[in-house]
Amino acid sequence: MPSFHTAPKLPGTSYIPPQGFLVGVLAALTVAAFCDLLGVYAAVRYLSAIGGDSGMVTGSRDDLETAASLYATSTRWQGMVLLPCAVAFVTWFAQMRRATGLLAPDLFRNGSGWAVGAWIIPVANLWMPYRVALDMWAASAPVPRDGGTPRIRTWPLNLWWASFVSAVLVKAIAGDDVAAAPLSALRDGVVWYAVADGLHVLAAVAAGYFAIRLTAMQQLKAEQGFFATAPVMP
Repeated sequence: MPSFHTAPKLPGTSYIPPQGFLVGVLAALTVAAFCDLLGVYAAVRYLSAIGGDSGMVTGSRDDLETAASLYATSTRWQGMVLLPCAVAFVTWFAQMRRATGLLAPDLFRNGSGWAVGAWIIPVANLWMPYRVALDMWAASAPVPRDGGTPRIRTWPLNLWWASFVSAVLVKAIAGDDVAAAPLSALRDGVVWYAVADGLHVLAAVAAGYFAIRLTAMQQLKAEQGFFATAPVMP
């Protein structure tokens, strides 16, 4: 009878990305989440200064100018951190695609180049990165010792991608030039942007948890083989 106590060798040469990639992406996500939280706070201050739905500004001129300045500052900060945070995340994402591809190359539906290309192709970037991430998640999952199909919980991945795509769509609904809109449209636009920023915060937190979980699973499987015991996490 075959023995299932000895883990078979993984295909190819296993590769564990340096911890610096994980630290970098977590730092980037933290900065992005902070800027988005500031955006939510600034939006609440702005809405409070604008007032109700009467079509007239009910706050004082000083309050309105202070709130508008804070809102503009938060928007500027978000724009400044967007590119470096995106580069940090995609760099980590590509490294993990390389590492997980060595664990189970047969589980990937697309080549390794899609770990970067999926993010820059319009429309396709609404689902292709998720497919790549799902393949990486499956490749990193430990195989049951009875040889059956591994059962893995994908809720961290699903929560991250659902909140991220929702934030992108909400911002598309809000439009670009909110500041130049009439008062009623300005109020609606600020509300939409506050919702989008809140979703971005949720996406950043979920992405960080996803990154930690995926890294832990990949490292354990690379070090211990197919039948590695899954890391103890919720």
